[in-house]
Amino acid sequence: MLTTSTTNPAATPRTAPRVAAQRSSDENLPHDDTDRDSDTDTDRVDAVDDVDGIDELPDDDLLDVRDVAPRDRTAVSGRLLARAAAETDPVERKRLQDEVVVLHMGLARAIAARYRGRGIPEEDLAQAAAMALLKAARHFDASRGVEFLSYAVVTMKGEVKRQFRDFGWMVRPPRPVQKLQSDVSRADADLTHRLGRSPTVAEVAHHLDVSEDEVLEALSADGCFTPTSLDTPVGSDGGAVLGDLLPDDDTGMTEAEARVMLAPVVRALPERDREVLYLRFFRQQTQAQIAEEIGVTQMQVSRILARVLTQLRGQLG
Repeated sequence: MLTTSTTNPAATPRTAPRVAAQRSSDENLPHDDTDRDSDTDTDRVDAVDDVDGIDELPDDDLLDVRDVAPRDRTAVSGRLLARAAAETDPVERKRLQDEVVVLHMGLARAIAARYRGRGIPEEDLAQAAAMALLKAARHFDASRGVEFLSYAVVTMKGEVKRQFRDFGWMVRPPRPVQKLQSDVSRADADLTHRLGRSPTVAEVAHHLDVSEDEVLEALSADGCFTPTSLDTPVGSDGGAVLGDLLPDDDTGMTEAEARVMLAPVVRALPERDREVLYLRFFRQQTQAQIAEEIGVTQMQVSRILARVLTQLRGQLG
């Protein structure tokens, strides 16, 4: 977490309470350096193929990709993609690429499952990972010297995380604020490890080469990803909920505010205009009653009211 500090001696000194670093988006979107868990490592190890055994695999035309052992998937997908790259028939090329997608659908589901319970349905994440796997198969270029599995895993993770960035925010702040929240969280962890204490806002701002106001703006969006429910129990006994503590609309305060704003502009009106307003809005008289009391026609009263109200709206607006 961060602590605020004052960096401008000429400005009014800030107090230095501890400010919780924004973690709402990062708790839902683990960073790449913390993403490595046993599941992915196992998938990557299982996918490593004994290259010497490639010739022992059946022909692709006789192969059911659902029966391919995990240790052979890299070899089979490599062979299928090589055939797809050399294929001149677009229909056959897509069929071969689709075989690769089916071969690695288990990995797509596994990557999606690692982000379950974080605000987006798991089936939506699985669909995003599957679409990313398909896109990886369509655009894979073996000439770049990268294994397909390495390329596909990065593509699927990126697409799943994009689902959170685009659809996971309950209250969605601007994209720069979302990105800065992630940067602030990483900087907080790095500086805490380096300094042995929670960094201040000024230290985080200096580390990220941004202003303190930008860091504070990112921190102020805390809770936008998963806002606190109004049904959250509060109090020592949990007998009340957060919604019970929110004030209702105070009509008395609204009326008092209106009087404070209207008083100076009403006092500047001519006496007859003030009298018409008084009779109409305080004594609740009709235009006919006002006309009889001040000795004018009802049409004149209507014009006076329209002119005065327009004048007041212009001065207050």
